[in-house]
Amino acid sequence: MKRTLSYFLIFIVTSAFSQEVTGEMRLKQLDEFTQSKLKPLIKQLYSPNVSPEEQNKLNKELLSKFEEAITIPETFNYGFDSLKKDIGILISPDKTFRIIHWNIAKSDGTFEYYGFIQSKHIEIKKAGLFRSSKTETMQLFPLIDRSSEIKNPENAITDNKKWFGALYSKIIVKETKSKTFYTLLGWDGNDKFSQKKIIEVLTFDANGAPRFGADIFNFDKKFPKRVIFEFSSTCNLSVRYSNKKDSIIFGHLAPTQPQFEGQFQYYCSDMSFDGFGFKKGKWNYGADVKAVNDSDEKDKLYKDPHDRSEGHDESNLYSVPNPKKKKKKK
Repeated sequence: MKRTLSYFLIFIVTSAFSQEVTGEMRLKQLDEFTQSKLKPLIKQLYSPNVSPEEQNKLNKELLSKFEEAITIPETFNYGFDSLKKDIGILISPDKTFRIIHWNIAKSDGTFEYYGFIQSKHIEIKKAGLFRSSKTETMQLFPLIDRSSEIKNPENAITDNKKWFGALYSKIIVKETKSKTFYTLLGWDGNDKFSQKKIIEVLTFDANGAPRFGADIFNFDKKFPKRVIFEFSSTCNLSVRYSNKKDSIIFGHLAPTQPQFEGQFQYYCSDMSFDGFGFKKGKWNYGADVKAVNDSDEKDKLYKDPHDRSEGHDESNLYSVPNPKKKKKKK
């Protein structure tokens, strides 16, 4: 569901927040709203003594109050810094949108995710034969977690109303001639037995509406719309982006015992690394990326798979599919 600026102005007149803040949004007043309304709600929401019923009530109120706060366009540049220890606030490197989101742990060991995408949308209209005009609007999209309802999530393309919920820690921008892709690195607590790391892709359509999932992965001769790693809740898995190498590096998962093949609650990293390198508009898979300790850059701990210098192992190069290549006749 999209809320554009014209709708915002109607909404502002009737909102409780607008009664506190009239005219331009002032940082001092927004600070007061954050401290007096949002922060206490978050503190209560994550209180260890809160009941599931009360938690659900508090979360609904938090969603409502947050929507009031970020409905006004001027709030895009307000960081909500005092809340960042408790909720995820992630702005895209090109500063065109941000994700404000959080999760709630349920009594059965599963998690539910909530939040918003606040984005800038530029509409270009022709104003004559050789002229055009640009109009920037601020749009707000609630994120509705429907993870449990999405069949075959690796191959699903969804929108904000059918979100594969996760907490994101990184946004990577990649541009092609026709589209801008935002790759998101995320985590999902899943359940008591396993957890997930997710490499998600976010795009925006011509109207500025978000879309999750894209045909941008070449993963060992498979072409998923997003990549999901499921592994034991007792293990850790590194999934990180190296700016220097322009690659996503992740631990290779394997069952702890051969008889547990396919039972992902028994999978852990085997201490080897694989990766995705971005070439020709896709994230292309490379196996067995060699890790190298680097005391200066702790997030860049592997051998560059693009390095063609003498002595480099060419088998580590990320492959790009070539559907036009034909087999030689014998």
